[in-house]
Amino acid sequence: MAKNKSGGWLESVKTILYAGLIAIGIRTIAFEPFNIPSGSMIPTLLVGDYLFVSKYSYGYSRYSMPLGPNLFSGRILGQLPERGDVAVFKLPRDPSQDYIKRIIGLPGDRIQVRNGILHVNGQPVKRELVGNSNLDRCYGTEPKLYRETLPEGRVHAILECSDTNGRADNTDEYRVPQGYVFGMGDNRDNSQDSRFPEVGFIPLENLVGRAEFIFFSIDGSAAWWEVWGWPFAIRWSRLFSAIR
Repeated sequence: MAKNKSGGWLESVKTILYAGLIAIGIRTIAFEPFNIPSGSMIPTLLVGDYLFVSKYSYGYSRYSMPLGPNLFSGRILGQLPERGDVAVFKLPRDPSQDYIKRIIGLPGDRIQVRNGILHVNGQPVKRELVGNSNLDRCYGTEPKLYRETLPEGRVHAILECSDTNGRADNTDEYRVPQGYVFGMGDNRDNSQDSRFPEVGFIPLENLVGRAEFIFFSIDGSAAWWEVWGWPFAIRWSRLFSAIR
């Protein structure tokens, strides 16, 4: 009896260990879940969205692994992001922090914002006014929703509080160095991104992966213990929606 009990306990430990290794393997080479804690990517991503990021999209770096062990430098099977990708990366000045932004500039590009209009390599990026939005607060002005078309033709929505005189509506021209990319939030006047020294250019090594789809979303109107409110707090229309 004692031997059987010991054998059963050992098998349970092995099962848990194997399950843990499989989970770590999937998280390292395939997909990793993330949640959105801030409004910097409104209207594309909302606070309370939970999404999956594909780890294989840009190849693998030390930051593909849990805790980012310093085992090697650079990327294995590395690929450049495409302009317009929504990517998760480790903050260059503090790799313990995960950030998510849209990749606007690739190595060698010139990026600038003039009077609220994004310019890529000296050319203004086309945008069309969609209308007013209630997705965020602008403290005195009404946010406007635009449809922006990047040079390669990718279209996404952005939110603007001020068209011309916000803190990031007129910038210097940024020349993206080799080995780096330039990220911006879709909530253009409420995003700390590559326009500011707190973030700056993003090393390719710091890329974690590409945001693929939202698998869960909750609006925060119900606490975790308010079970009766869960069905009303879930944003059902956002579940399993692709991130573009």
